[in-house]
Amino acid sequence: MNDSVDGDRSDGGKRTDDENATSTPLEEVIHARGHEHVSAEHASTFEISTDDFLTPAGDCILAIEADRAPADFDPEFVEACRNSEATITVALETDGHRDVVQGRGDPDLEFSSDRSAVGRTSEYVDERTIMLGAEHAAEGFDRELVAALADGADVIVTITVSRGGSE
Repeated sequence: MNDSVDGDRSDGGKRTDDENATSTPLEEVIHARGHEHVSAEHASTFEISTDDFLTPAGDCILAIEADRAPADFDPEFVEACRNSEATITVALETDGHRDVVQGRGDPDLEFSSDRSAVGRTSEYVDERTIMLGAEHAAEGFDRELVAALADGADVIVTITVSRGGSE
């Protein structure tokens, strides 16, 4: 009886994931919803929040009641995002509208927030940051998508990381 799950593999049970480390994207999916106060006017950040409310001051917040936050993400995904050569893509899909923004990873990304995920055009990092150098912030998202979110539409947020070269 073989106790090893991988014992009968031709590679001796060794993982070969590293062979494809630079080409295999990893992803995390968040389900959330819009809110009447979604304005998407912020010039340097966008945010997906687990909070169940939104005030008009939250002009970077695109969606609330997220079912997951960065602290929930798979450790392998987090580690891949901590590569400064990684490309991180955030796609929002709702009511027939889709928009995508790309940025990059950074070794200082924490992914420790249990409340919100923030994409940044800047280099600032805190526990909520999921990408740096984003192509655009909340103000750059498709206005029809933003209107659907302001109507309270459900949204699927897919965060993908394509791992860069080894550090």
